[in-house]
Amino acid sequence: MLKMAEYSKNPLMKFIHSKPNDIEICDVTLRDGEQTPGVVFSRDEKIAIAEKLDSIGIDVIEAGFPVVSKAEEAIVREIAHLGLDARICCLARSVGKDVDVALKCDVDLVSIFIATSDLHLKYKYHKTFEEATSCALDVLDYAKDHGLTVRFAVEDATRTDINSLKSIFKSAEEHGADYVSIADTVGILNPSTAFYLVKEMKNTIKTKVCIHCHNDLGMAVANTLSGAEAGAFQLHTTVNGIGERCGNASLEELLVSLRIQYGIERYDVSKLTELSKLVERYSGIPIPRTKAIVGANAFAHESGIHVAAVLENPMTYELFSPEMVGGEREIIIGKHTGSKALKGVVQKMGYDLSQEQMAILLDKVKKCSEAKKKVTCDRLTSFIKGLEC
Repeated sequence: MLKMAEYSKNPLMKFIHSKPNDIEICDVTLRDGEQTPGVVFSRDEKIAIAEKLDSIGIDVIEAGFPVVSKAEEAIVREIAHLGLDARICCLARSVGKDVDVALKCDVDLVSIFIATSDLHLKYKYHKTFEEATSCALDVLDYAKDHGLTVRFAVEDATRTDINSLKSIFKSAEEHGADYVSIADTVGILNPSTAFYLVKEMKNTIKTKVCIHCHNDLGMAVANTLSGAEAGAFQLHTTVNGIGERCGNASLEELLVSLRIQYGIERYDVSKLTELSKLVERYSGIPIPRTKAIVGANAFAHESGIHVAAVLENPMTYELFSPEMVGGEREIIIGKHTGSKALKGVVQKMGYDLSQEQMAILLDKVKKCSEAKKKVTCDRLTSFIKGLEC
């Protein structure tokens, strides 16, 4: 077999209008991911996830929302003192006491948020835009006066009037914000609007822009990549894409896309499958079989034509190797299996069957599969031994 490359180069790269060169990843699994209904991570689980994220090379880990409880505060503080290479972040409302708690946690970065859409202002805050802005900027000043690095995040930014968004980000820049963050809180963006919005902000301010995308329309990763192309610096993710409602931009999908689409290879993607299974176990949220990158079917092949080609050269039907992300290839025996693929599997199992025996075996496999019975290795062995008698 030919020696395979890790992944297929994108032949359309030259048509990408702007490659994201200057980025960092902020993973929010421990905070936004834990806001998935029914999900709670224990202290040990949070530490294990943080250490695994750090080993992959994630730049910023959002460890939690420490004002929620004393236990949460203690965990955030502990993660901040683990000595990880990643910088540790926590979330804070536009409230002074939240900043005080962040200071106690000794985090590297605090994310102060305020919602600015008409809907949130009217039904959540019962404030005018001016009142909410004034409150948020006061807390930003307080955090900066106490020496904190601040990400100034606008919740529901994507349903905020664009001129109002420019105004509050410009004010945040004047008050010393180190980052400003566009939160697509209900996942309303598409790749075109994500690019446009980030580009507009980049043309308005010099402060680093972050993009935080939710997946309500299934476009969180695409929108994040589009935002990165427009100049967003900090890209937000969660492992397995968990999070409120339909989740967030998936870490594994984003990292592999950055690698294949743009040649950004500084993250250790070989640990993604292990991390994904870890979060699946801790969160109790099963990974769909067809989930990109880490799903059970990501490197599974059954169709006879496909399997025959994969046995010759896996890249015929695999964009990247399973080994690249710590996964495994699986050849599925079933209704769509062809004679060449079945022969290859049988030979790997150590059997040498005649052409006539192979034809009988293939018929048994197809009938078993059509009866919706899985053709396991044990069942296939039983079929083969029946032919040898």
